[in-house]
Amino acid sequence: MRKLITVLTTGVLCASVGMTVLAGSAMAKDVVKLAFVGPLTGGNSSIGLGGRNSADLAVRMRNADPKSKYTYELVIQDDECRPNVGVQVATKIAADNNIVAGVTHFCSAVAMGTVGVYHRFGMPAVVWGAVLPEITYGNNFKEIHRVNGTMINQSEVAAKFMTGQGYKKWAIIHDTTDYGKGHNKYFSDFLHKNGGSVLATFGVTADQQDFTTELTKIREMKPDVIYFGGLTPLGVRIRTQMAKLGIKAQFEGTSGIMSEAYIQGVGKELGEGSLAFIEGAPWEKLPGGLAFKGKYIQQKYSEPPEAYGPFAFAATNLIIDAVEQVGPNRKKVLGVLNATKNVDTLIGKVTFDDHGQNIVSLVTKYVVEDGKWQVWEDSSYGKGKKKLSGL
Repeated sequence: MRKLITVLTTGVLCASVGMTVLAGSAMAKDVVKLAFVGPLTGGNSSIGLGGRNSADLAVRMRNADPKSKYTYELVIQDDECRPNVGVQVATKIAADNNIVAGVTHFCSAVAMGTVGVYHRFGMPAVVWGAVLPEITYGNNFKEIHRVNGTMINQSEVAAKFMTGQGYKKWAIIHDTTDYGKGHNKYFSDFLHKNGGSVLATFGVTADQQDFTTELTKIREMKPDVIYFGGLTPLGVRIRTQMAKLGIKAQFEGTSGIMSEAYIQGVGKELGEGSLAFIEGAPWEKLPGGLAFKGKYIQQKYSEPPEAYGPFAFAATNLIIDAVEQVGPNRKKVLGVLNATKNVDTLIGKVTFDDHGQNIVSLVTKYVVEDGKWQVWEDSSYGKGKKKLSGL
């Protein structure tokens, strides 16, 4: 098993965000450790690295603030998007009482496997990307919070939007993890409620390479849309093999494919018109969005923030704000997080309900146009200048 374990001490990097802190003052501050956990290697690493960089940026910016009471240190762990690895690294950071809290997990199967660990050790955790509802609602663990929404939000909007476009018939392919099965369940339910029909459903393993059998059957059914419930690596293979088999159906994914890696993997031409849905308003249009983008570029990270970077940035700042308010004490930080109401963040206002779930009222629709993910309403498709497949 390959692990990527990195500790970034960012107090010395203050000048890189254009601020000055007197060396003597910085040295005098107590150091507070936070953890970041995400997939930093493997097929979902682009999302994980964007999340890591965004959490790192939040720490750098706070360390550059002379008003900050503490110097923050980010302890970074790679969960590889594998539940067994996730439990190991979650246990490692939760057992370290010097780590006050964690910004945790993009992959739902990993997040589900670790909630009990954080609960057992009493370590506050703020999920930054995993969308399975049971992560927050499956238990009443007060240590678990989530800044992004759930697949329920995504599925409802996706079903209403697609049936509203005039599509009638779907074939569904989903991975057989809790993530994929959850998307299949909720999307299918909302699809039926909105007048759509599912011709066939195929569960596939996350490491499957060849989809000739499933796609050949789908081609014979002639669906309007192929809905994919899974993450980028699998989505790339399916979309690519659709083209090889001459399948012209519209390709619809979840937030799990909304990454630059998806477009790079399928290519500009095949990526064109692909759809995805993600919770929250477009961060670029929110107060602070342009500033975040500017600071991120200034750091010259090797990877983009990707779709969930802003959520990791927001989660990190919520934890830091709690520490600034009550000090580096897990129980006290937990109390502040559980009382979060209408807090302004990069992703909009955050309010945690009684299960630590941020109440998200908006889901944004995205489409690939000219090699980039675009907000639907801002795209040529949304403006009626281009048409999705089959319309």
